[in-house]
Order: sequence, then structure tokens, then C-alpha cells
Amino acid sequence: MHPAPSIIAFTTFSGLGFGLMAWLGIGTADLPAQRVLAVSALALGLAGAGLLASLLHLGQPRRFLKAFSQWRTAWLSREAILAVATLVVFTLFAAVWAVAGIRTRLLGIPAAALALGTVACTAMIYAQMRSVPRWRSPLTPALFLMFALAGGALLAGSTSAAAWLLAVLGLVQVAAWIDGDRLLAASGTSLATATGLGPLGRPRLLEPPHTGQNYLLREMVHVVGRRHARLLRPAGLLLAVVIPIAIVALASAGPMLHVAALAHVAGALVLRWLFFATAEHVVGLYYGRQ
Repeated sequence: MHPAPSIIAFTTFSGLGFGLMAWLGIGTADLPAQRVLAVSALALGLAGAGLLASLLHLGQPRRFLKAFSQWRTAWLSREAILAVATLVVFTLFAAVWAVAGIRTRLLGIPAAALALGTVACTAMIYAQMRSVPRWRSPLTPALFLMFALAGGALLAGSTSAAAWLLAVLGLVQVAAWIDGDRLLAASGTSLATATGLGPLGRPRLLEPPHTGQNYLLREMVHVVGRRHARLLRPAGLLLAVVIPIAIVALASAGPMLHVAALAHVAGALVLRWLFFATAEHVVGLYYGRQ
């Protein structure tokens, strides 16, 4: 698929923000009083920036309220509702913590649960898509949750947990690549099923359906991204996982943790671009692009 910058920013930054909210909510981040407000604002800012970026991906942003209406059947609506609920509950939690110095679990635990629930709903938007076999796997929600938890732990300063979670994130990412690389072939989808000509024999594409570009080719088929995957996969893992783990192992506190966080964010952006750019949408079979 052709990855829009808005959707990459949305899934990356909102995941980091909600992951940080989860760590703050469960009370594992040991923050001095003067940093509570700044770190809470960072969590809200990342999540809010991601959600605002998602509006740019809508065909009609002014109709965004309709995104809340289909919660019975649509993961996007569930994500929108949980995101708003998370922001409200976490803001109350952070306000009580910053003003009164009380980190109440009555607000913290629900905020953490809502934050992780929001990330899970975001992941399920893609994991339930039959048209992209690479995404239709339990590893897709696992990957989104691990990015949120590992990145959130790193931003919260929970270095010991961050190191382990980053290592698990790396393993889940590699497993998702190995599993995803075979899922299109394993799905049984082919040019024969795409054209409906299977009963007549094994079809071959003589000419493409048309010579010009259209919406489907622009949005759903992005062969260029797959060509660069061999180079960008190790580069993304190096930035998102290996460098942060090495820094955390050498320095459990101090300015170097900021370098680790920046490296992780850069790597997360690369890997999230690959998540979309290497997705083989089955519509590409009809155009002979898979």
C-alpha cells in the first residue's frame, strides 16, 4: 500500500503517547514532582498530535464525528471512542497527580487500560482486513502493543523494563516479517481468484486493465516500498531496538536516554512506513502488480 505521512504519524505518535500513559497510569514511572506535569503533557501531546494527524487521512475531515457512530461493528469507531475516554481519564489523573501530589490508582489503572485498549483497536483496524493477508495475523496487534509498551517505558524512564520490552519488540517484529512474507501465498488468492476466471484454466495477464493510474493503484499498490524492504528492515531494527538497548545498558539515566528515545522514534517511523509500504493488497493481483 502507498503509506500516507498522516497515517504513519498517527499510528506512531499516538502509540507512543498511549504507551506512556499506560506506564504513568500503572505507577511504575518514579518521577519527581517537578517532572510530573512535563511528562504527562508529553504523553497527551504525542497522543493528541497522532489523533490530529489521523484527521488528515479522512476524505472529509469535517465529518469526523461520524467516526464515532459505528462502534458496534467498526474498530475505527471503537478506537475513536476509547481514545477520547483515555484522554479525559488520563487528564484527570495527571491533574490530581500534579496539583495534589496524589497518584490515585482509581484513575491511573483505568487510564492505562483505556490507553492499551485504544492501541489494540488501532491494530485491529488492520488485523481484520481480509484484503491484506500480511496484516491478518495475531502478530499485528502484538506488534502495535509492543511498540506502545516499549516506547512508553523508554519515555517514562523505566529503563530495566524498556530493555526487555525492546528485545521482545525486536523478536515480534522479525516474527511478523517471517510470517507476513508467506501469508499472501498461503491465503490462496491469485490472479485466477481476482479475475474470477479460475474455472476456465490458469489465466495470464496479457495487458493491464488500463494504461493510466487510478485510485486503487495509487493507494493500494506500492511496489517501490517492497524493493527497499531488504535495506530498511535492518536499519529500522537498528534504530528502534538495538541502539536504544545498547544505550540503556550503558546509561540507565541522564541525557543519553533522550538519544535512545529519539533513535527509537526514528526507527519506529521507518518500521511503520514499511508496515504499510510492504503490504500486498490483493487488488494488485488484478493489475499484475503482486
